[in-house]
Amino acid sequence: MSSTTTTTGRPTTAPHPARTQPFWRLAVLHARLGFLETIRIPIAVIGNLLFPALALLFFVVPQSEVAGDPVSATAAVAQLGTFAVMSTCLFSFGAGIAEERALPFDPYLRTLPAGPGPRLTGRVLNGLIWAYFALVPVVLVGWLLTAASLDWLQALQSVLLVVGVAVPFLLLGLAIGYRMSAKAAIAVVQAVLFPLAFAGGLFLPPEAFPHWLDVFSKALPSRAVRDLVVQVTAGVDAYPLALPVLLAWTVLFAVLALLAYRSDEGRRFR
Repeated sequence: MSSTTTTTGRPTTAPHPARTQPFWRLAVLHARLGFLETIRIPIAVIGNLLFPALALLFFVVPQSEVAGDPVSATAAVAQLGTFAVMSTCLFSFGAGIAEERALPFDPYLRTLPAGPGPRLTGRVLNGLIWAYFALVPVVLVGWLLTAASLDWLQALQSVLLVVGVAVPFLLLGLAIGYRMSAKAAIAVVQAVLFPLAFAGGLFLPPEAFPHWLDVFSKALPSRAVRDLVVQVTAGVDAYPLALPVLLAWTVLFAVLALLAYRSDEGRRFR
């Protein structure tokens, strides 16, 4: 313990450096802050929650040959549930981070001694919460108006699988959010989300694709995720390379997110 001497000759103890809060407490606080900020804009929440469920209601439920078949109905619900998670992650992390970077509070947060870890962890927790919320309307429509069904083991696996579905698109959202301005990020998220969803078989099953699109689709992360989710929920086998393709895209998105974060830090905190 070091000490100094005052003008009165009395030794004083040097103050200890301020201690930061525990990592997970800070992460939960950041997640709570993100959650509160999100629900303050109800239209954004409602739109994200309802679009996949409305797509299921308008395009699947009226087709009795699909809605009345347990396997087809379960696959349709799984596809649109996957889209709901993708949409939540890309908009929450892509457009959301870009908007926060434009606020004066963001540079202040990044200068705090806790570092980026708790804040990024809080973002992930908040994104996962909204990803689960986005699934609720889809599951309710599928349960009430179609023949889709899951046993308890499939339901548990599906709940756990949401994390695996979210991670690659969460990382892609981070890469967009830290690389783009707020206006550009919204446009890029939309330009990425809907083509990936269409080509990945989230709106139209891959069985309806022409051969060339089916082959191309198998190289996309959205198709890999879609097939793995349908395999777990509906029992339809995924193509053999689905998991390696998803892992490869996850690694690529992680690298892009890291480079985008460092680039943003270098531009703004030299």
